[in-house]
Amino acid sequence: MTAPQWDLSDPYLWPVTVEAAHIDALAHTRNTHYVEWCMEAAWAHTSALGLGAEDYQRLDRAMALTHAEYDYLRATREGDRLLVGTWITDWPGRMKMQRQLQIICEETGTTVFRGRLEFVCIEISTGSPKRPPREFIDIYSPVILKTTPSGGRKSE
Repeated sequence: MTAPQWDLSDPYLWPVTVEAAHIDALAHTRNTHYVEWCMEAAWAHTSALGLGAEDYQRLDRAMALTHAEYDYLRATREGDRLLVGTWITDWPGRMKMQRQLQIICEETGTTVFRGRLEFVCIEISTGSPKRPPREFIDIYSPVILKTTPSGGRKSE
């Protein structure tokens, strides 16, 4: 096993193992599963920070996906153990949030996938964009990892 080289420091990690059900006709992981794993890792990270589905409902607010970019870099196959790393990298004006993701194959240490997701805070009951509640600000703000345009960490 080769040590993973993360694009940014201190990712939230979510492990996944490629199963037979994830394999497509080309004998590698179907692209849609990477997208599912990214969303599951993002939700797990949010929950680990202390904002679960019940909190979103109680506050009538959620961070809703508005844009996604994915780069599929290498194929993975049944039995591969993957680590999905995720970071919140920007939250300008507190309305839109950006999250970056990187998937690394544990056995090889190779990055197989990168993604960038953008979310906007919405009022669940109407679906309209709304300012986030104080609870969101208090929980998300401390973990925002500011990056430079080249992807490196900003010096503060």
